[in-house]
Order: sequence, then structure tokens, then C-alpha cells
Amino acid sequence: MLDIKFVRENPEIVKENIKKKFQDEKLPLVDQVIELDARNRAAMTEANELRSQRNTLSKQVGMLMGQAKKDPSKLAEAEEAKAKVKANADRLAELEKLEDELAAQIRRIMLVIPNIIDPSVPIGPDDTCNVEVQRFGEPVVPDYEIPYHTQIMESFDGVDMDAAGRVSGAGFYYLMGDIARLHEAVLAYARDFMIGKGFTFCVPPFMIHGNVVEGVMSQTDMEAMMYKIEGEDLYLIGTSEHSMIGKFIDQIIPEDSLPQTLTSYSPCFRKEKGSHGIEERGVYRIHQFEKQEMIVVCKPEDSMAWYEKMWQFSVELFRSMDIPVRQLECCSGDLADLKVKSCDIEAWSPRQKRYFEVCSCSNLGDAQARRLKMRVKGEKGMYLPHTLNNTVVAPPRMLIALLENHLQADGSVTIPEVLWPYMGGTRVLTPKH
Repeated sequence: MLDIKFVRENPEIVKENIKKKFQDEKLPLVDQVIELDARNRAAMTEANELRSQRNTLSKQVGMLMGQAKKDPSKLAEAEEAKAKVKANADRLAELEKLEDELAAQIRRIMLVIPNIIDPSVPIGPDDTCNVEVQRFGEPVVPDYEIPYHTQIMESFDGVDMDAAGRVSGAGFYYLMGDIARLHEAVLAYARDFMIGKGFTFCVPPFMIHGNVVEGVMSQTDMEAMMYKIEGEDLYLIGTSEHSMIGKFIDQIIPEDSLPQTLTSYSPCFRKEKGSHGIEERGVYRIHQFEKQEMIVVCKPEDSMAWYEKMWQFSVELFRSMDIPVRQLECCSGDLADLKVKSCDIEAWSPRQKRYFEVCSCSNLGDAQARRLKMRVKGEKGMYLPHTLNNTVVAPPRMLIALLENHLQADGSVTIPEVLWPYMGGTRVLTPKH
């Protein structure tokens, strides 16, 4: 969310940014919110004037009422002053109600005006305009067939989509045996990998209040993603970033405690409404999965350096498991409204002969901090920190990449060396049929 003062003083910059994000339907909101802000500031000015007059008038009434006891001719003047005090009080109540109404309208609009994107972001309407920046590792297509990922899992008796469908419907799965163990091994390795980078491990709440949801994500994303608990002000998290950034709501953070670097494990729950939808056969796009996340809360001047470090951590992690990846810069139209800059890390799929998304790294500037009223107390006073997040691993997608890239001609799957300790020393998975 932008600062209303910035919008007021830079309306053309805000409008140009909206155009760059191909959201022209939001252009009228800029003038609308500026007009509401002017009315709100006028109401606040008048209210402050009435408050400053209140003490003077009250003293005047008291003085006149005292005089009226000795001189009845003063009573009319005292009653006139009392009437003025009441009229001012009534007007002040009207203005305070108006201020609340205008502030709510302003906030509703400000929540949907997109954040100012970084100048380095490529301009384009959708993800077809995302730009490949660099590749890491050599993508290989073997001379034998790579089956669909659930077929690979089924050869190890490692997945049951049919039973999950009967129990929960489409978008769920049972993982079993070696595949379930491999899933947990990846998560454990990712946890220790991030701890080794100096991040503090955390298991956060898996449900959050509505004001936290509003603080951490755009309204569009909220409707498409979040499951609400019926009858309660609680939502299931779509990623642990939601509750990890929410940890700092209404908090004053000492500057000397920055940066806050946290890595969190959680299950994630998503409606997955919209153009993508649920994948019926596989575990690529599903309603429930587990993930290791990284988040950083830092000084504004440090956020771009952290952004570079964070996506590089993802590359290092995947390459340590011999999985080829590439970095893809997200274009303006593919950025969620809160994001300043974002990139995807995509893993190579030898079956599809293309890359697919496995991590998403984002710098959100001070947008989440402003929404959540997070502040930093430094030597020069209070300021808003910047927040960043990135996927460490989301094992369903990681499993697809790992199984496809390590599948052998005989149907076995080699285990990357870094995972051996987490697999009890197992180095190769042998199919059961």
C-alpha cells in the first residue's frame, strides 16, 4: 500500500505505474482518493479548530453562569454560550463520524492501488512477457521415456490420488512409503540449509486473523487463494509468509535487531481459483501442500541486496541436488499489487522439455509494513522496514523435479548425496513394479 501523501504529491507517477501494470481500470481511483483525502483533511482541520475552541467556550460558560447568579441579566448571555458549546459539540461529532467514513473509503481504495514497481522490472501484460535472465546447470533430455510424475510415484507405491479423491476431492493426495520419506527428507534438508545461511527456524500459526490477511496480500489474491473458517475471524494460510510477516503487526522493531531473517515450515492451503485451476492427475497445483519459506525484514536500503541473496539461495539449493534451474524475471503485469520486484526460479522438466516454476522471490518494499503498522525505531526516528519472501522448497513441485531429473532407464531413482543422511543412507529407490 502506498503512502497517501505520496499519491497526493505524485498522482502522475502513480497513474503511470498503473498503466505499466496494465490496470487502466484503476486510473480513476487516483483522482478519487485524492479528492477524498482533501475532504478528510478539511474535516480534520475543522475538527481540530473546534477542539481548540472547546476549552475556551467551556471556561466562558462557567464564568457567565457564575456572573448570572449575581446578575440575572447575564443569564441570557450564558445560555447563548451554552448553546454555542452544544452546537460545536454536535458539529464535532459529525466531523469525527465523517473522518471515520472518509478514512475507511480512502483505505479501501489504497488497498487496490498497486505498489510502485522497481525501474528494472520488464514491462509486459502477463507471464508470457517474463524474461529469462540466466540458467544454472545443463538441461538434459535422456534417450529413454520419462513418465508423468504420478506414474513414477505409483511405481514405488508412493501416491494414491484415488483414495484422496474419495476422502477430500480433487486437489489432494496421499504420499506413502519411499516417496513420503523423500518428501520429508527434502523439507528437512531445506530447513537445515537455511539454518546454515544464518536464518532462524520457525513453525508459525497455520491460521491467521482477517486483518493480517489484509495486511500481507492483495485483495484479488485473497479471494482467489484463502480458505476462511466458517463463523470465525480465521483464515488458513496459503504460505507461511502470511503468518511470519504478520508476526510483526503493530510492532515497533528496534533497528539494531535488523535484519530479521526467518525460515519457516508450514502446510499451505489454497483454493487455486482462476485461470490455472486444479490439476486433476498430478501434484503440481493442489489445495494442500507443505513448504519451507524464507522471509526477511530489513532496512529499506538493504532490501535489494537481500533480494539478490534470497533467489540465489534457491538456485544453490536446487543445484546441490543436481537439478538444472533458471531465473525468470517477472514482468510488470505478472507482479501482484504489493510487489516491487519479483523473480521465479524454474526447474528443468526432462519429460516436458521445458522449465516450470518451483520458487518465487519477491521484494515488497514497505507495502506490507504500512498495512500492518510495522515500524522500526532507529537513531533518526521511526520508519517503515522493507519485507521480502522466497520459497525455499515446496516439495510436491520439488519432488516432480527431483524424480524426473534423477530417474534412470530401469525405473530407479538416484538420491542426491545431500539427502542421504535424511534418507537413512538410502542412495537409490528401486521401483516395486
